[in-house]
Amino acid sequence: MLRIGTAERPDWRNQAEKYGFRFHTLDGAPYWDETAYYRFTLQQIENDLEAPTEELHQMCLALVDEVVRSEQLLDRLAIPASARELIISSWQYSEPSLYGRMDFAYDGAGPARLYEYNADTPTSLYETGFFQWLWLEQQIARSELPAEADQFNRLQEALIERLEHIGRTNRPFHLACCRDHLEDAGTIEYLADCARQAGLIPATMFMDDIGLDQNNRFVDLAGEPIEQLFKLYPWEWLWQEDFATHTAASLTQFIEPAWKLILSNKGILPLLWERHRGHPNLLPAWFDGEVDDDTPLSRWVRKPLFSREGANISIETPAGPEEQVPGPYGQLPTIIQSWHPPPRFDGNYCLIGSWVVGGEAVGIGIREDSTAITRDTSRFLPHIILD
Repeated sequence: MLRIGTAERPDWRNQAEKYGFRFHTLDGAPYWDETAYYRFTLQQIENDLEAPTEELHQMCLALVDEVVRSEQLLDRLAIPASARELIISSWQYSEPSLYGRMDFAYDGAGPARLYEYNADTPTSLYETGFFQWLWLEQQIARSELPAEADQFNRLQEALIERLEHIGRTNRPFHLACCRDHLEDAGTIEYLADCARQAGLIPATMFMDDIGLDQNNRFVDLAGEPIEQLFKLYPWEWLWQEDFATHTAASLTQFIEPAWKLILSNKGILPLLWERHRGHPNLLPAWFDGEVDDDTPLSRWVRKPLFSREGANISIETPAGPEEQVPGPYGQLPTIIQSWHPPPRFDGNYCLIGSWVVGGEAVGIGIREDSTAITRDTSRFLPHIILD
């Protein structure tokens, strides 16, 4: 695994605007960064990233099946009592999932270590599935990369296939996100295009446009029932809304399904460690206050059970926090994960996001930051496979 500096395409910003990549620059700083790329061997991809992603995903599904049968485990994950019936029924009825992203620390030499599973509302979808593939094709055409260079990236094809499988034809397929958020809007537009290619009828909207009719059904601004809803809106947020009490009676099929409230909970990390202690792709993890007495820690990472874009995550020592990110999740219960810093390449901390669609590992995206905590301002870099 190498980080290789390279020249930018002179017109990439114009292309980004042309193709709807409106969040390529955030607050004046680059989000998309093609001044360098990461190079992997095929063996590294297949053995160290693809295979562990699929194995861990199956371990996570087995954990969900255990959790929905145990009030004690639901309590440990701080799942709201009012949400449990919906979560359990969504699992029992096998409500379909579209996608998820596992975040790994990996340096090309040792096993990839799971930091967390973004199983509900992961982003960086468009830049992984489309824009970095466009970069690869154009760099090969410009002879900046060898003709045999490849990419671990069938994300877009997998999304289209999965949407074709789970979508309902001849009815609107609604997609919603928060208003005034460029990245979320771009993700929704990208998924709407994938849905269109899957033969569906996408209808994009904002979460605050969702209404309730006299039959307690969720409806869009035209009064059309929302039969399927892809929501780029976390379940833990949705469950705090007034209309959350109508979710079960609404007959709306949510994507991601309610059982993803379990997998998007960082409490699965200590639960996985309890069940698969010593697994090479897991890091030791505990609920706060449950750290093994025989496990001395000189440094660790504290994470709220729910957190987005690194918010309220802190790196700590017995002397106190060394680094922490502010955010709105400070009152939530936390877990402790043993310290395993992301690798550094040319002074940049590197995090690999491995995408899962329908149970299959289908591609990776890479984020970089000047600090060990990846956040919403971290840069996205492309990658290639070249033996």
